[in-house]
Amino acid sequence: MSMPYTARREGRVPTVAPLGNVDRQSWPARRNLIVTLAFLVVPLANSQAQGAPSADSTIRRIWAIGIDSSPLVRLASQLFDSIGPRLTGTPNLQRANDWLVATYRSLGIPARNQQYGTWRGWRRGYSHIDLAAPRERSLEGTMLAYSPGTRGQDLSAGTIILPLFADSASFVRWLPNARGRFVLVSAAQPTCRTREDWDKNATYASRLRMDSLRAATNREWGGANVRGTGYSLARGTGELGIRLENGGAAGIITSSPSDGWGTFQVNETYNTRAPAITLSCEDYGLIFRLTANGQHPIIRANLDAQFLGERPVFNTVAELKGTEAPNEYVVLSAHFDSWDGSSGATDNGTATLMVIEAMRILKEILPHPKRTILAGHWSGEENREVGSRAFAEDHPEVLKGLQALFNQDNGTGRIEEIQAQGLPNSAEHLASWLARLPVELKDQVHFDGSPGIPKTAGSDDFSFSCRGLPTFRLGARPWDYFEYTWHSNRDTPDKIVLDDLESNAKLTAMLAYLASEDPSTITRERIDLAAATARLKSDLGPASQPNLPRSWPVCTKAPRSTQPRLK
Repeated sequence: MSMPYTARREGRVPTVAPLGNVDRQSWPARRNLIVTLAFLVVPLANSQAQGAPSADSTIRRIWAIGIDSSPLVRLASQLFDSIGPRLTGTPNLQRANDWLVATYRSLGIPARNQQYGTWRGWRRGYSHIDLAAPRERSLEGTMLAYSPGTRGQDLSAGTIILPLFADSASFVRWLPNARGRFVLVSAAQPTCRTREDWDKNATYASRLRMDSLRAATNREWGGANVRGTGYSLARGTGELGIRLENGGAAGIITSSPSDGWGTFQVNETYNTRAPAITLSCEDYGLIFRLTANGQHPIIRANLDAQFLGERPVFNTVAELKGTEAPNEYVVLSAHFDSWDGSSGATDNGTATLMVIEAMRILKEILPHPKRTILAGHWSGEENREVGSRAFAEDHPEVLKGLQALFNQDNGTGRIEEIQAQGLPNSAEHLASWLARLPVELKDQVHFDGSPGIPKTAGSDDFSFSCRGLPTFRLGARPWDYFEYTWHSNRDTPDKIVLDDLESNAKLTAMLAYLASEDPSTITRERIDLAAATARLKSDLGPASQPNLPRSWPVCTKAPRSTQPRLK
């Protein structure tokens, strides 16, 4: 997921979708497998719940099959435990693409890898990072994605904090001071406790003081003009790291903590010689304080990494061919790549599994749909939706015949909100589809009936909605997604909530079925976006004025290879 978004509506707690009539003969083996794998968090289901009533026999069959024969536990183990993270350009992603094709073919569903370009290749090995002086201890951290390694040798160096500069000329004059040192380029947070902990336990005065300290820290270190150097640390650019590398720095040390205990984000660097590492909030603070207090810490790093040059990158596409309208399409969309500080489980492995399971169910109950149903597993999403943008450019026939695209990309939670993204006719069709769902799912999903407004970025649906096509973003219950698993070292399969994942697969299969068999096609009329935005801002009032588009978002061309960032 390339940009934060949430579909959570404060104050609303929907009911948990029940398991329904589980096959009691198969349940003990399934339960034992779950316990053995020890990574599935299962909330209590409603023990009084019955099956999902529906007048539509196909809907009833989707519900039953999704309960009785789900392979999600097995697939999760294969993808997250055996293959692991799927950083674009890495051998792991290529293995995962091949696994996807094999998995679909084992289900009797045609699938293929489609190359759309190349990306910088890289292999991650181990990261050993220690404080060597004034005392010894192992540090919690890892190298950033695409970082150079240390060629099997220990790299030991002192540290220096990036000062606050008056201008870029002052930075250039200071640069020789960084030679041979690890440069600390992030803020040391005044606290590594969560905001929830402060809200729950602090006195009012103490919490105000901490809020003030945090705000001051963010002002001093935030923004693109990092500390007055004129260079950015933003992922996808990384100019400051490259400039420090060219100035002779031994390496850079960053920290990007999430608001969760022991959780930090692991993104990327464009350095090619000086390693870039990231530390936990706690350990970064330790190194920062030792440096600031003149205690001359020494960092020892041994990092195994390998640059692999430009490598081919692929989307994986599976297909259930339509019969009556094969040139019209329903697309189930989920990005397949991930950052690699962990397993990429909830961003976006759970949506990947949801799509596979929805396609498995559809293959069994709807092997010959009216419209063609595609599963799009995009890579390069974390690099600004590169894979899905390339697919949209390469497949005008899909754009022309797109009936609906359903995209999910915010964690393991049950889907609670769906938006029509600015097309009035999309809203009308969505309302009719939701009306046919079982009550358990109908009550769970919020849709206010309005066309809404288009998203401006954030996930792969944008590659299609920017063209004014019917897309639907499936917003999920957060389960502390941004605090703990988004892009982080904690995005592991123990965070999967199996009940919610199974519910999402059934819901997605139902929506795909209803969209495929719908007797009418969604038209392309758009709302008056300027007027809709003005009304929304007026309704929200002066206290809440989000940055909303006044004109339709513009599509941008997908890069087909890694772009040079700084010469």
